[in-house]
Amino acid sequence: MADLAVVFHWAPADMDRLGLQELMEWRERARVRATPDGHE
Repeated sequence: MADLAVVFHWAPADMDRLGLQELMEWRERARVRATPDGHE
């Protein structure tokens, strides 16, 4: 997931060990961090 790589500087190998639910939770954290007001 490119957004995790960009926001958290994670390599694909870092994400391989995460399950789908955990990836989606981290993706939401990346979205909030990357969005100036945390919405959209």
